[in-house]
Amino acid sequence: MNKKLALVSGIASLVLTACASQQDRQTASGSYEYLKAEQRTKLQVPSDLDAPEFEDDYELPTVRQTGNSAYIGRDLEVVPPSLVIPLVAGSHVQDGYQGATVLIDQIKDSEALDKTIWNSLIGYLEENGVAVETFAPDDGRLITGWVPINLEQDGDDDGWFNWSSDEDSKGATGRFLFTLELKPHGRTGQLSVSLLDFKEGKTSLADRNPMQVRRDEVQMLNRVIGHYEYLNQLETNRRIAEIRQGLEMEMGFDSDGNPAFVLDAKYDIAWPRIQLVLRKLGFNVKDLDKRNGLIFVQYTDEQVSWWKDLLSSDDAKLLDYEEYRLKLKDLGAKTSITFMDKESTPFDAKMLTDLFEPFEQVMTEDGLDI
Repeated sequence: MNKKLALVSGIASLVLTACASQQDRQTASGSYEYLKAEQRTKLQVPSDLDAPEFEDDYELPTVRQTGNSAYIGRDLEVVPPSLVIPLVAGSHVQDGYQGATVLIDQIKDSEALDKTIWNSLIGYLEENGVAVETFAPDDGRLITGWVPINLEQDGDDDGWFNWSSDEDSKGATGRFLFTLELKPHGRTGQLSVSLLDFKEGKTSLADRNPMQVRRDEVQMLNRVIGHYEYLNQLETNRRIAEIRQGLEMEMGFDSDGNPAFVLDAKYDIAWPRIQLVLRKLGFNVKDLDKRNGLIFVQYTDEQVSWWKDLLSSDDAKLLDYEEYRLKLKDLGAKTSITFMDKESTPFDAKMLTDLFEPFEQVMTEDGLDI
């Protein structure tokens, strides 16, 4: 019986301690006796006496009232301010900016930046069952329906042992305005969030102090940023898998009629894949120009073990230790690879045919290291 009483007492103490710690972390520690302090009246000197001389060297300046005078003592929150977390590659926050705003740079050219951001935002809202009340992409505005403030919990906040969640956010919902402004060059977007409305029982937006409003706005923006980065990671992983996967290759011609290898892959996949193949076959990539599809290499066959034998035939090397150039061209669903010497003269059909077998063997191999 004593053991059971001790266990119950221990659990009760733990619960009370957790509740107390939650309140303590939101309010200032120490005494609140200062709330009882009163302004002292100025020294009253009788009219028949000489008043002493006063110095104002240590006079306290008048404090300008900038906040709500009701938020004092235990009613004043001392939690740290919420910060925007720019998780997305190429994203950052503007120094000194007070709003819930993040700047996102374009890192891929497959679609316009504003379309990428809007698609990610709308996808996030749909996944969480949040309606879109107004969407005007030309004006850079989107207004959500009612969103649970505690839409999702992060990390250790999940589970029955959650005593650290913000009491203000339980059962609270809000409507948010997202604005997107593109810089003149179109490669940087400024995404901002504003809380338009709030309700929690009888509490409305007018009852929320500026710190609470900012916390709601930053929390929502960080969720959207996290979803954006999650999609980027999925795309990156998918692309890496495609690059490492073996690609079919055949003899053919480029758009200029020169003999070329033709890969069964789009340009964005063929570009990094051919670099893996070149490295595997002992080529040293000296320079790259993706926009023009040029790769400048030198054949060395260094540290390629038995793979260097692929580029030898009848005890003669198929390639000299010289510099070469490769020209990749986008053919839609396929990509052509034209081999050239250092003077940009394309290989003839005989030379390219001799190289086809070793290149095909490596090109179709799965699991090349990146």
